[in-house]
Amino acid sequence: MNVIKQTVKSALKVGANVFPEFYAKTHYLIRFKKKLNLRNPASFNEKIQWLKFNELNDDIYTLCADKYKVREYVTAKGCGDILNTLYGVYDNPQDIDYSALPEKFALKCNHGAGYNIICDDKSSLDIEKTNKKLNEWLRQDYSANFVEPQYKKIERKILCEKYIENERGGFPDDYKFYCFNGKPYAVMVCVGREKGTPKFYYFDMNWKPLPFEDTIELIKENHCPEMPEGFNKMKACAIKLASDFKFVRADFYLLNGQVIFGELTFTPSAGLDVTLQEADVFLGSQLKL
Repeated sequence: MNVIKQTVKSALKVGANVFPEFYAKTHYLIRFKKKLNLRNPASFNEKIQWLKFNELNDDIYTLCADKYKVREYVTAKGCGDILNTLYGVYDNPQDIDYSALPEKFALKCNHGAGYNIICDDKSSLDIEKTNKKLNEWLRQDYSANFVEPQYKKIERKILCEKYIENERGGFPDDYKFYCFNGKPYAVMVCVGREKGTPKFYYFDMNWKPLPFEDTIELIKENHCPEMPEGFNKMKACAIKLASDFKFVRADFYLLNGQVIFGELTFTPSAGLDVTLQEADVFLGSQLKL
């Protein structure tokens, strides 16, 4: 059964490379139960799909989707001070000298999303299993999963970065700035991830809650998060990093007021985000193609 599933999956990826528009429309129809309108896109998800076929093949998107080379772009934009510490860059797992790494670190592949191994205790790390997983990821064409061409031409690498944790030993809060035509418009704030029950709030650039049902309900049930120290710096960096794009989501971590760059995201949830609900239309109205 696993062999059959893998064969079907591989065949679909071939189809994504040969007939990308058909593949994208099929995924969209399955996810939203309606046809994808690429001629006159209106919603945020539709416009992300449009960008796949009209913008994201340009070299600047390949550069900035690359989790290694994006560091060059961030530095060139005057934001090099917010880059996380980089311990090493490798072509394959066999190049990694684990004995030289600190007790805690993060490994990631640079050519997609979700390729992360977080090590909070090196003594308990199964190196053989880790290297096997990294090799598996390096062989994958992430761009073919949901037609995300910005990942297609990335030269595949493994990065080892500093492990980021707050004073309680948990994950720091993260802030995702939705930037339209060079300007940040909304920020999605994720808090409580370390407890396993993350909460997502949407604010405008004056830290006023956006009128999304989920955000309003969360604020009714919980205390509204206060504007954090470091918010204005994140916003300033988002402005610099978004200047070349019709749309980009600039992602940051905030650790005791210190801003740490996460990544630049051009196709959130591959343009198939069913959790946006009314925000899909609201955010889509901000993106001018």
